[in-house]
Amino acid sequence: MSDNRKLLALLQRPLEPTFYPKDDGKTVVDLPENFLTERYRPIGASLQTRFGNDADTRIPVRSVAAPNIAFAEAIPRRGGFSLFIPTHRKIAGDLINLFISQSNVDTLMSVAAYSRDRLNPILFQYALSVAIQHRPDTKDLNIPSFLELFPDSFVDPSVFPKLREEGAVVQMENRMTIDIPMNYTASDREDEQRLAYFREDIGVNLHHWHWHLVYPGEGPDEVVRKDRRGELFYYMHQQLIARYNVERFCNRLGRVRPLTNLREPLPEGYFPKIIRSLNNRAFPPRPQNTILRDINRVEDTVNFTVSDLERAESRIAESIDGGYVVGPGGARIPLDETTGIDVLGNIIEPCQLSVNPTYYGNYHGNLHNIIAFSHDPDNRFLEGYGVVGEFQTAMRDPTFYRLHAQVDNMFHRYKRTLSSYNSNQLSYNGVQIQSLGVQLNRPNAPANVLLTYWQRSQVDLATGLDFGPQGNVFASFTHLQHAPFTYRLSVNNTSGSPRRGTCRIFIAPKVDERNTPLTMNEQRLLMVELDKFTVNLNAGTNNIVRRSEQSSVTIPYERTFRQVALSNVNEPSTAQFRFCNCGWPHHLLIPKGTPEGIQFDLFAMISNYADDTVNQEFDENVNCNDSHSFCGLRDRLYPDRRPMGYPFDRPIPANVQNLPQFVGTNTNMATTQVQVRFTNTVIART
Repeated sequence: MSDNRKLLALLQRPLEPTFYPKDDGKTVVDLPENFLTERYRPIGASLQTRFGNDADTRIPVRSVAAPNIAFAEAIPRRGGFSLFIPTHRKIAGDLINLFISQSNVDTLMSVAAYSRDRLNPILFQYALSVAIQHRPDTKDLNIPSFLELFPDSFVDPSVFPKLREEGAVVQMENRMTIDIPMNYTASDREDEQRLAYFREDIGVNLHHWHWHLVYPGEGPDEVVRKDRRGELFYYMHQQLIARYNVERFCNRLGRVRPLTNLREPLPEGYFPKIIRSLNNRAFPPRPQNTILRDINRVEDTVNFTVSDLERAESRIAESIDGGYVVGPGGARIPLDETTGIDVLGNIIEPCQLSVNPTYYGNYHGNLHNIIAFSHDPDNRFLEGYGVVGEFQTAMRDPTFYRLHAQVDNMFHRYKRTLSSYNSNQLSYNGVQIQSLGVQLNRPNAPANVLLTYWQRSQVDLATGLDFGPQGNVFASFTHLQHAPFTYRLSVNNTSGSPRRGTCRIFIAPKVDERNTPLTMNEQRLLMVELDKFTVNLNAGTNNIVRRSEQSSVTIPYERTFRQVALSNVNEPSTAQFRFCNCGWPHHLLIPKGTPEGIQFDLFAMISNYADDTVNQEFDENVNCNDSHSFCGLRDRLYPDRRPMGYPFDRPIPANVQNLPQFVGTNTNMATTQVQVRFTNTVIART
């Protein structure tokens, strides 16, 4: 195996030594003796003959001079690795650079194989995955899901002994599926548990991990400096908060309270009940009414005070209000309406593109850190960080949404400095949306009624059970799902000649959890983007039909959970899954609704393509371009010149009181009421 596929052998069962058979025993990596760690070098000869005699494929690794990885060994191999910790982020960036700078795949294989058993496994998997996605000679290689590598970050640990027993005792054809209990982190006495199906959804947490994998904060400039990266950080997380608040309304809970005061106790507790496979230690819980304190974690190189964090927020707010940020040497960089949100996003996150990290600090990162270490702020009890300290687990905790609601407020503060869109920016003369509706893809389905329900699906967790059974070991889990549906629009082009436009579809609640009508400026912040696509309009009436699974925001279930193995990488069916794991999980496209049905406003707009285009054509149906609203396009410009969230990212004029008034003055817009009904039944995925 001489091409780039051999790198996949390093992205399997991350806690097993590299020489251990991979891919269900079909593949063995033959290491030079000097690549073995000190533990295994004295018995290297016997290891090489003991393992893999029955392997179908042997991958020889070329011996090279030992790479200098001492900088990365500063992160303990069996300790925590967090991209919210600046020193860890810098180490990850340097390791990405080491992997990307290798001259060819063979050398990369050698350097990575040497590093794999010496470095923190999560650091290694992250850095190698980022490098593979960005090298020209490997960027089409299919990267395994983080669920495959570290299922313990997503799954109730009580499942793993059952899976190991089933895999060890029962032959593959007779193995049973082990059920993962739903909502196991708290009882119904905890109100926040009503949202556990959203916060602890495997697909949601995989999305958060993979988005940050595609948009790393440190590394070679060509890896980090992606088109409108800072703005996309803002928009993806803004949509997270909008979706979460809508789900809260569906469960009779109020909007999440922003973390405006760091000196108030956190009323929300969280007991995650998941473990780290690296050291078999549980993620620490956070009891109710925890007080946030200064963080002095010398061993973790995380040292800052509550006042430091407040000062960073104050500086960002002052810059927003002043209309400029402070660059090195005091230079003023304007926060204009074109690039301001991008500059601000890179400062707030922050990433290496921040114009002045010394002045603005690590605002978003330290909001995560102050919560993640709140249970042991000075490392007195030698406890690691909580779930908010890692991308793949952060969204499980209710406080993630509180801190991001506060981050979101900072971005909205900037947006409020911009003038409302004028009629020229909103209208499209000669284009009239005459009707808008949705309908389930089933005979005689009523118009404008959407259905949600529970679905039980299966996932193969065998590749994450290090030193465990060979073959498939399936677990089942229950998640929200919606019935497939179709959008239907009738659009009249009165210009007399063909027109081109961008169709934008959003959904938003009409009332809050108390059934109080939302104001227009409240509703616009809760607009959830469902789809965005290009339309060609002939003169006269055009009937536009668009299926829900074509959404520009989501990826299908198969791409969220599909496995990657060396043995199936040549199958034609895998081609469509390459670099495709970034995107919102499709099963959460639609809010849950309620059993009696809850009314939403569905909104559609067709904007002028001439004002939208960035002068690049792309086919949303190929090369995993279908989730571009959240993830952009790889190696290309973000495919929409408008500000992300347009036309709802800016304040609405005070004289516009509701959505019908907003739509009424623009013939290229339409709105209709849609009811979302939830059925409390579980249907197995076929």
